Amino acid sequence: MPEHFRMIDNARRTLTAIENSAVDEMLAGRIGRRDFLRHGSVLGLSLPFLGSLVAAAGFGTQPARAEGKPGGTVRAGVATPGGAIDPVTYYDSGSYQLVFQTAEFLCITQPDLTLKPVLAESWSPNEDGSVWTFKLRKGVKFHNGEDFKADDVVATFDRLADPNGASNALSVFKGLLSKGGTRKVDDHTVAFHLDAPNGSFPYSVSIDNYNAVILPASYKGDYEKTFEGTGPFRMETYTPKVGATFIRNPDYWSEKALPDRLEFKFYGDVQPRILALQAGEVDILDAVPLDVSQVVLNSPDITVLRVASTAHRQLHMRCDTGPFTDKRVRQALALCIDRSKLVDGLCRGMAATGNDSPFAPAFPATDKSVPQRVQDIAKAKQLLEAAGLASGFDITLTTLRYSDIPGYAQLFQNFAKEIGARIALNIEDQDKYYGKAVFGQSDWLDSPLGITDYAHRSVPNVFLKSPLVSDGPWNAAHFKSPAYDGMVTSYLKALDVGAQRAAASDIQKLLLDETPVIFSYFPDLLVPVRKNVSGLPPIAAGLLLDRVSLN
Repeated sequence: MPEHFRMIDNARRTLTAIENSAVDEMLAGRIGRRDFLRHGSVLGLSLPFLGSLVAAAGFGTQPARAEGKPGGTVRAGVATPGGAIDPVTYYDSGSYQLVFQTAEFLCITQPDLTLKPVLAESWSPNEDGSVWTFKLRKGVKFHNGEDFKADDVVATFDRLADPNGASNALSVFKGLLSKGGTRKVDDHTVAFHLDAPNGSFPYSVSIDNYNAVILPASYKGDYEKTFEGTGPFRMETYTPKVGATFIRNPDYWSEKALPDRLEFKFYGDVQPRILALQAGEVDILDAVPLDVSQVVLNSPDITVLRVASTAHRQLHMRCDTGPFTDKRVRQALALCIDRSKLVDGLCRGMAATGNDSPFAPAFPATDKSVPQRVQDIAKAKQLLEAAGLASGFDITLTTLRYSDIPGYAQLFQNFAKEIGARIALNIEDQDKYYGKAVFGQSDWLDSPLGITDYAHRSVPNVFLKSPLVSDGPWNAAHFKSPAYDGMVTSYLKALDVGAQRAAASDIQKLLLDETPVIFSYFPDLLVPVRKNVSGLPPIAAGLLLDRVSLN
């Protein structure tokens, strides 16, 4: 037996049936290197072990990244936090970019969507994925000197899963993890007893769920006073509406941060941020919208990191309100769109084409054999005629003033004219559009036709559940389909790649038929940095600055 086959065979004897199914998928050529690493990491297998299997199978290895030089102050320009910073409740980029420097997650996603252990050393599911057990890292201390233990993890997730609290993470944990479901096994082991089996649960406790930073069990609020955490930086100063500074944590449990200091400057709008970068007042920005990207793309002093993302704009049609009670009308609007013009024109080629489901091309389970929906004006007109709307109809599209969305709305308005749909635009400020974010008190959730921004996720679980299941809290389409709900349940509980792909394919086909929401494109994330900056990991979740250096 050749040595590489012997290595794989010996390794397989240590794996569970579910883990071996992933190896089978790789060896059969049904998934590639990236998808194998990603799926194996979700199951809790270490990346070095997975890398050895990949190399033995002849897929090669990733080149090592050069380490930067230590020292200096890295300056970042970010959006002004939306209010008092509290990891339990925050939802805005300006807040979590700061917290990511001082507090940590059990694990984080990497550019290839694999999971890297951080405060957890390893994890594994039980046979059906209803219980996930995490081994915690020893020798870690919070900035206040307290030891990091299982009690802190239990308290953190009980806060986030409390239905009577104001946790922003309830959008992730509703129906997945209840208060009391996180249980201490010993000081360095916790078991998550889920409400239902889930095959990708570790992403829910990773940076993908930006509220899930681990706080001390004693946390009572007032986070801005201390920015308490276990992270590579400690708070030096924080001034609301102005900025913050952080210094290297000399007692950090892992490699010490390269920068001596971080300096964050807050900006109320994106234009002043870009001017500050161009003038050399800051070194890094958080992501910039597509509609202003050309300014920085053409600058000789700036590099723009393009990160493939699953972020998107959901164009919903209320299935309980005329004329959208008839799916032929919904299909007609989807068919009137020229997606190539959106990707190549509106997004300047920096986007992936959508096919009217949350399954972006970046997701491993996406069935790419499902035919891509393309513009077909003749068929769209036929569908409207069959629905009794040969002369078209009038409707108002309500959306928010954010990034490329107003441009998308105007292009959609023009596309719809070609089939006789007369669309008036109502473009609102974000606060008015979202309202209280509950049915009956939100233009987002109550409008018959609207476009909403959805941020990147490394797995499609939130996209599949909250906006599309029958009782979803973000179901702006008011879409109710027991068949769809059952398919989502099947997808979420699947532990092996084959079962996930089969369920994903069923979901994609059903949503193409029903079309409650149009997914036209998935724009790349664009992060501008000055040319002398290196070491920023190209991940869509946010800025991690501990390995950044200034050359």
